[in-house]
Amino acid sequence: MNRAKSEQLFAEALNYIPGGVNSPVRAFRAVGGQPFFVNKAKGASVWDVDGNEYIDYVGTWGPAILGHANPKIVKAIQETAEQGTSFGIPNPLEVKMAKLVCEAVPSVQKVRMCNSGTEACMSAIRLARGFTKRDKIIKFDGCYHGHADSLLVKAGSGALTFGHPDSAGVPAAFTQHTIVLAYNDEDAVKAAFAANKNEIAGIIIEPVPGNAGLYLPKPGYLEFLRTITQEHGALLIFDEVMTGFRLSLGGAQKLFGITPDLSCFGKIIGGGLPVGAFGGRSEIMDYLAPLGPVYQAGTLSGNPLAMAAGITILEELQTSGAYCKLEEIAEQLKAGMKEAARAANIPVWFNSIGSMFCAYFTSTPVHNLADAMSSDRERFKKYFHGMLNEGVYFAPSQFEAGFISVAHYPEVIERTVRAAHKVMKQL
Repeated sequence: MNRAKSEQLFAEALNYIPGGVNSPVRAFRAVGGQPFFVNKAKGASVWDVDGNEYIDYVGTWGPAILGHANPKIVKAIQETAEQGTSFGIPNPLEVKMAKLVCEAVPSVQKVRMCNSGTEACMSAIRLARGFTKRDKIIKFDGCYHGHADSLLVKAGSGALTFGHPDSAGVPAAFTQHTIVLAYNDEDAVKAAFAANKNEIAGIIIEPVPGNAGLYLPKPGYLEFLRTITQEHGALLIFDEVMTGFRLSLGGAQKLFGITPDLSCFGKIIGGGLPVGAFGGRSEIMDYLAPLGPVYQAGTLSGNPLAMAAGITILEELQTSGAYCKLEEIAEQLKAGMKEAARAANIPVWFNSIGSMFCAYFTSTPVHNLADAMSSDRERFKKYFHGMLNEGVYFAPSQFEAGFISVAHYPEVIERTVRAAHKVMKQL
């Protein structure tokens, strides 16, 4: 497959952009080789600058649930842009978006818009600390909540130790109040609360982690977190930047029947434009300025283009029967990929929920980051490039989730499965 123009662009980009990319995973460091450059996307496909077409299972890392360049979303953006691209003044679309979010997600009584998932999680944690008047936060190994300083943390040497900075430029003092525990480990959470009585402001968690591949909460685990936070006067924060409006209209919390205190959103609610949001109970949200003492602000928060795109996609998800279609597509892909691995006699553990999925090259279940790390990443690299050469684009890392859209029609899945059979036999 010829990618000469992409290679030329990447060489040029290296001169002006650190690593040649504006987000690290795009650099292909985890799989080797060089990234390709895209200049067109439509439906379930993207086209690179050399004219190669790829079936896309990244979907802008989640937002493209209706497929790329959905005509209704494009029209909404165009019509809104004609009235102005940004105001810095309240606009009616902000109110409509807030109402849609509150109606769809029962735990959210009020919501504040921002510009990214990172911003949403950072603000929710600040709010939790301000509301509870406590400093410490529990997060989980393998859950990513954006690149705010206090969240770029790797686990300490034991369940009760504080985390250490996971990035240069983050002072140790910034992470001293972040406790990092293994996902799906109830005993570790109990021990952390026992060792930090009346000091933990809250727990932040991806209810379904999608930043270490994909793995699911064990039965009762999310219910346990809800109970223990209530018992200790701490808040439960669901990071639904990925899962919100993707696993169901009400997100993972509706799917699992859990009511968190605060929730973070992004991706889908911007329809492919930069966006973030966090919301929860009114009594907590009213601690935000201008009503309360917790400060949070943003020049482009509630940007009319993002609001118009987001409103369009949420209204479409409400009425189109999209979630049933997505479940059917996901089952077809899952069955086909499993059969391709079985036919090649290659061990693969396939985790999926709704329209999210991840295949690990291992024969053992994957329940947390340690399990994910034990998979065969060298085999994944070969698989990734093999599929790419067959015109199928998965995320360029073993530790990322895949996303399905309603534009992945049965014939698209069939093409993907045929490619998987061919590539698996060569591994």
